[in-house]
Amino acid sequence: MKIKNICCIGAGYVGGPTMAVIAQKCPKVNVTVVDINENRIAQWNDPDVEKIPIYEPGLSEIVKEARGRNLFFSTDVESAIDKADMIFISVNTPTKTYGIGKGMAADLKWIELCARQIASVAKNDKIVVEKSTLPVRTAAALKDILDNTGNGVRFQILSNPEFLAEGTAVDDLKNPDRVLIGGDIDTTEGKEAMDALVSIYASWVPRENILTTNVWSSELSKLTANAFLAQRVSSINAMSELCEKTGADVEEVARAVGMDSRVGPKFLKASVGFGGSCFQKDILNLVYIAKSFGLEEVADYWEQVIKMNNHQKRRFAANMVRKMYNTVSGKKIAILGWAFKKDTNDTRESAAIYVTDYLLNEQAEVVVYDPKVTEEQIFSDLNYLGTRSDEENRRMVTVVNSPMEACQDSHAIAVLTEWDEFKELDWKEIYKNMLKPAFLFDGRRLLDRKTKEEIGFEFYAIGN
Repeated sequence: MKIKNICCIGAGYVGGPTMAVIAQKCPKVNVTVVDINENRIAQWNDPDVEKIPIYEPGLSEIVKEARGRNLFFSTDVESAIDKADMIFISVNTPTKTYGIGKGMAADLKWIELCARQIASVAKNDKIVVEKSTLPVRTAAALKDILDNTGNGVRFQILSNPEFLAEGTAVDDLKNPDRVLIGGDIDTTEGKEAMDALVSIYASWVPRENILTTNVWSSELSKLTANAFLAQRVSSINAMSELCEKTGADVEEVARAVGMDSRVGPKFLKASVGFGGSCFQKDILNLVYIAKSFGLEEVADYWEQVIKMNNHQKRRFAANMVRKMYNTVSGKKIAILGWAFKKDTNDTRESAAIYVTDYLLNEQAEVVVYDPKVTEEQIFSDLNYLGTRSDEENRRMVTVVNSPMEACQDSHAIAVLTEWDEFKELDWKEIYKNMLKPAFLFDGRRLLDRKTKEEIGFEFYAIGN
């Protein structure tokens, strides 16, 4: 089956970049990204491509090349579904905040709504691709809805999980470790659908890097990959606390462990904790699935990864208060970085949100700088926690446009995102304009300890 028209429902951090790269690499395939959020689609269509809603290095250039040629962004969801041969579902699947599975299970209401809309609109056979991260066996629910509420149309359901790291998403899409496609491997129709999606990726991905499995293995592989990566982060963070007590340096420990070929060096960077939309959500989902099958020990094991991550954030903030003579009330503290990692404007589950919340509870005056995150997003994140009103947050937190402004007359600085520009700051000038003693807390192991101590900072780093 030759694919001529692709529709992607969801113009977020996965759907937008993925479809942009597919459009660039497959210029003969029309790709339409749809979303009910009119403001987001307007941003994707902004003549100034630097104003698209998602910041990823290299993404704006791809959008500029393909938009209007074979890449389109629209709010006309039904029209795009009707025309498409293949439909990607890339909508949000947050952790449930209500009902059964609250706090752990994935909320699949948007997935179901997509399925029902596809079923009601489709007039000819479609391939439906799960791009969102989903619990294992979600494809069965999708197929049940599509087969029983449609217009007699035949649907093939594929699982094609994303393995993107925000900040490097474009390179991850262009040069993936692997592309995983799960489908009905026992039927001719299922194999044909899988081959159709394989042919799309084969336009630029070596065939040996495209893996095909049954649909259940594909769904579970995504959760498992994120769980393994998050477990490594929490493991090294657990050791960072022990390093601080014993005089060891966590970076030296990580280097020694990472040189073991059985372990490897990736995801052994101690920090104030992992953030982002995937790790916590996916592990909690895995915990819920394990519990639903009565696997309590399995659930407890993976839940400990989340507990360790939360502990690391609290510990970092508490250490700031302790080092600053057990009080930060009325003290100005500069937060450098709000995104959960560099090279993205995504703030979901960012450590900066929780560290700031802790400091505000201690009545600190917080000033925030991040090169890509907007002021409104920062206050939206704080308001979402529900600890204080929007008015209180705006009274206690100031958002500024430069790191120098954030640090001016501050008592302390916390580096919470590993933006490259923070390494190049004039720390001597910053120190000169701070209140003394001047504290510097490095939550990302970004800065050179010796240099900062020579300048005069009271310097503290994770695992050191």
